[in-house]
Amino acid sequence: MTMSSHLNELRKKHQNLSEMVEQEQRNPGADDLYIVDLKKQKLRLKEEISRLTS
Repeated sequence: MTMSSHLNELRKKHQNLSEMVEQEQRNPGADDLYIVDLKKQKLRLKEEISRLTS
C-alpha cells in the first residue's frame, strides 16, 4: 500500500466517523459515551493523518 492510498483510507475512515457522529447526535436517544468514543477515534485518525502529512 502506498502512502497516498493509506492516507486516502484514513481520510475515508475519518469522514465516515464524522457522518456517524452527526447521525448519532441527531438521534434523541443517542448514547453519549458512544459519541465520545467515536469522536476519540476521529481525533486519533486526524492526528495520524497530520503526522503522516508533515
